[in-house]
Amino acid sequence: MNHSAIKTKQRNLQFHWHCKHTWKKSGKNTFWCLLGCSIGDFGTILFFQLSSIVWPTLHIMILAIVNGIITSLILETIILFNQMGFKKAFQTAIGMSFLSMIAMEISMNTVDWLVVGSAKLIWWVIPLMLIAGFLIPWPYNYWRLKKYQLSCH
Repeated sequence: MNHSAIKTKQRNLQFHWHCKHTWKKSGKNTFWCLLGCSIGDFGTILFFQLSSIVWPTLHIMILAIVNGIITSLILETIILFNQMGFKKAFQTAIGMSFLSMIAMEISMNTVDWLVVGSAKLIWWVIPLMLIAGFLIPWPYNYWRLKKYQLSCH
């Protein structure tokens, strides 16, 4: 077994779900991702809600997901820019949290669709969307941080 394989095996043996420090740090990472995703997602839904443009709910939600991912990548790149420069910041943002962003976006839009039945922002559904958007990817972010010591922030 080579040195890299041994280190990976050691990390796998050491992995556990009980590290308060990792939960706290991964929670912080998840929060920043949620902030970025919700800006683009909610902005898109609100645009269609306030305009007279009629689109099918699925199309609005797909566009909201794409815009949420874009705004999250922008926010995370800005946060990381001073630490590592633009190119590395963008690569880190897309590499470390892309799956998290997809899970976050799908969960937020699924809650909206299940509760409201359409792509609509209603004051009382927004907290439910944010809770789902935070809780669904958080374990993945913990796992990624604990197992690989990789995070976005």
